[in-house]
Amino acid sequence: MTNLNIDQFIQTLPTQAAHRIQSEDEAIRIAQQLAEQFAKEASLRDQKRQLPVDELNAFSQSGLWAITVPKQYGGAGVSWRTALEVIKIISSVDPSLGQLPQNHLVILEHIRLDGTEAQKKFFFELVLNGVRFGNAFSEIGNKHVADFKTIIKPIADNANQHGFEVNGKKFFATGALLAHWVPIVTVNTEGLPHLALVPRETHGLTVINDWSGFGQRTTASGTVIIEQVKVPVEHVVPIYQAFAKPTVAGPVSQIIQAAIDAGIARGAIQETIQYVKQYARPWIDANQEKATDDHYTIAAIGDLKIKLRAAEAVLDLAADQIEVATNQADEESVAEASVLVAEAKVLTTEVAILAANKLFELSGTRSTLAELNLDRHWRNARTHTLHDPVRWKYHLVGNYFLNGVKPPRHPWA
Repeated sequence: MTNLNIDQFIQTLPTQAAHRIQSEDEAIRIAQQLAEQFAKEASLRDQKRQLPVDELNAFSQSGLWAITVPKQYGGAGVSWRTALEVIKIISSVDPSLGQLPQNHLVILEHIRLDGTEAQKKFFFELVLNGVRFGNAFSEIGNKHVADFKTIIKPIADNANQHGFEVNGKKFFATGALLAHWVPIVTVNTEGLPHLALVPRETHGLTVINDWSGFGQRTTASGTVIIEQVKVPVEHVVPIYQAFAKPTVAGPVSQIIQAAIDAGIARGAIQETIQYVKQYARPWIDANQEKATDDHYTIAAIGDLKIKLRAAEAVLDLAADQIEVATNQADEESVAEASVLVAEAKVLTTEVAILAANKLFELSGTRSTLAELNLDRHWRNARTHTLHDPVRWKYHLVGNYFLNGVKPPRHPWA
């Protein structure tokens, strides 16, 4: 991708307020309706790496991007089970669209946990009116994922109005291209992470449309360059506070990733079932008339469905524990939430990749034809499951039960 005509992607604020969802049932119903709409050209968008501008606008204007805003601030305050079900429903038809609210929802959680009362009222109201947060979190070329080089320093302008200046460079900036606001993870001179929230059109903020991953192609991601970006005090949130004590900040970040993978698995399994019913042939030694009567095909579908149900069940248990830890955050409740989320991340990763592989094994050689674009399921599964290595989830869970070591406090655990 290139940076040609980048101005066309700068998103002005919504011209009308977004719909305000009132209940958990309404959220699920709207997500299902949107999924039917988004599914129609999902494959074409993937093939052409066509950004889902209209779909994304419909998504955020539907009110679904505001469903976790607490009720006392005018939101629906839905449970995490419901929020994750919305993510799974959308991800099952278009995982790029399903991934786009991930960082947005994490930012809302950090505002709830770390923001001042004034910041909560201001930013929650923006989101209720349809504003989307992108992100400028990750960096490349550093020692590790938490080795941030983007720096925030205090300044005083000519009017003696105190604020901050941010400088740095980001990559993997999911949603930044089509965001209304871009929250930047930055560290102060003491190395403490802060969130600096700036409008997309802020002077000195450049978003480059250069994401070239073979999967999750239309996540409006890429490089973000931050050059002398000015940020008022009111738009800076000290997110390091969420990890200085037990909170659900880490588990929330991780569980949304797992929900996306569960949605990818759902979509791949459904695609497999449809293809086998319509086009696949039974193997010669099966002595059957239809592929749907092939004993090994039947067993493989059963295996996939069982593994998906198990993964989603653990995902629900993890969501419930996040609710417990939200209401009573302490060392034990938060550790249990992190462990359950890690278990869900392992299971959703495994079933997403397995389902995407089995699609071709059960559908046959014709399913690999480029015009069918069924490989998008595998490409999306393989790309998205690389978020936060599963090999360390096994370690986290084992260390907890074997040695009584609680999970580390950071966004990746």
